[in-house]
Order: sequence, then C-alpha cells, then structure tokens
Amino acid sequence: MGYYVRVEPNVKIYVEDLNPEGKKTILFLHGWPGSHNLFEYQFDELPKLGYRCIGIDQRGFGQSDKPFTGYDYNRLSDDVRGVVDALKLKDFTLGGHSTGGAIAIRYMARHNGYGVSKLALFAAAAPSVIQRPNFPYGVQKEVVTQIIQGTYNDRPQMLRGFGDIFFFQYITSSFSDWFFQLGLQASGWATAKTATSWLDEEDLFSDLSKINVPTLILHGIHDKVCLFPLAEAQKKGIRNSKLIPFEFSGHGLFYDQKDKFNKELTRFIDG
Repeated sequence: MGYYVRVEPNVKIYVEDLNPEGKKTILFLHGWPGSHNLFEYQFDELPKLGYRCIGIDQRGFGQSDKPFTGYDYNRLSDDVRGVVDALKLKDFTLGGHSTGGAIAIRYMARHNGYGVSKLALFAAAAPSVIQRPNFPYGVQKEVVTQIIQGTYNDRPQMLRGFGDIFFFQYITSSFSDWFFQLGLQASGWATAKTATSWLDEEDLFSDLSKINVPTLILHGIHDKVCLFPLAEAQKKGIRNSKLIPFEFSGHGLFYDQKDKFNKELTRFIDG
C-alpha cells in the first residue's frame, strides 16, 4: 500500500509499504534520478519470503512533493527520520543505492543509526563520487558538472545518456524506456540540486567511522557511476563491514544480477 508522510509543514514524502506484517523490515532508499520503483525486482520477491519492504521516494523524485529546496544530505536524511518516526520503525535494515546509500550513511551518523539494526549499501555514492585531493578514486568533477548542465539544458537527453551507462548487462529498449520514465518523474531542480550535493558533501568520510552496526556492501565491479574503489573505501572506513563484489554488474546491480542481489541481501538480514 502507498501513503504519504509529512516531513515538513509543506513537504510530504511518498511511502510504498509492502507486507506490513512481515517478520523483518527493510527500508529502501533509491538512487538518483529514480524512485522506489527501481527496487521493483526486490519488491516482487522479498515480500513472498516474509519480509516487509518499505520504499520511499526522496523529495523531488517519484511521487513525493517537489519543493525547491532541501536537497543536501542532512535534509534528505532528516526526511528518512521523519518516515521512521511516523511508521515507528525499530530493528530494521536500512538499504541504500547510490545517492540513497550516501543518505543512509548520513542518517547513521546524523541520527545515530536510530532504529537501524543492519545497514546495506548498494553501489553507494560514498565517501565521494568525485575525485578529491585526498581521494583519487572517483570520477572527475567535470563529469558531474556536465550532468548538472545537461539537466538544465536538455534533461531528457541527459537522462538517456545516464541510462546508457547505468547497467552492465544487456537491457531491452522497453526496459530502457521504463528507466527513462522514472527519471522524468523527478523535477528538474531536484535532479540538478541532488547532483550538486555530490560536489558539496565531504563529511561522508568522517560519517563512515560513526557506523556501528553490521554493514553489507554490494558493488558491481563494472560500475561507471560510483567506481568500485568507492566500495573498497567504504569497507576500510566502516567497522564490521563485508564487501561482496558483483562480477557481472554495473551501477544497477539490483537488476544486473537481481537473483544474486536478493540472495545476498536476505542472507545478510537473516544472519
């Protein structure tokens, strides 16, 4: 079932809540520029196995409200806290893909992991998407700058280009169109401002050390968006973490190797 949670006086966040009676709860945070629908192939299967699956659309994306401000990681993690409080979630697994992974890490640090018993990072955009003086492992800053400029000048073309590098395995043109439509659901300003956060946010380096729950890191070795060395940096920075490389995946590992993805995630939750 789907419903809205008010996280600010004028901002409502869309929540998809499947199998509310499930034995264990997973809260999914989607990556840029999609929505909770990116996890369709998890939501198809995991409720059958008895899990409660909750997906939220970040502000500006999917079916959530699209205010003009609030796209830094602090505010986005506060939105997650608003949902956690409204649903009275406890002892749940927090899972985040790409930018959703970065938001999950900020949530763990800023909200002291409130309610979270385990953390799962999928191709997470952390500790930095771009190269920095102390971190040579990301993409060049110009790549992100071009995405932002493309968003403001021809967002559909930018989204097409991003979709072309998202998956490693072959996807049908129909699937490509579906992914494209998810990106179009977002507002232009949210798309650009969230991408700008990739440039501005540097606290994720220190955030990693504040995580103190068991952490699973799943990352495709062919990822062209969040390069694989990011996963190795996460493994190094997070105590009690386990990294599982996905040998036949790009950035969209939840689809590229969806059966392996679902298996590793549920094994981690049950372990």
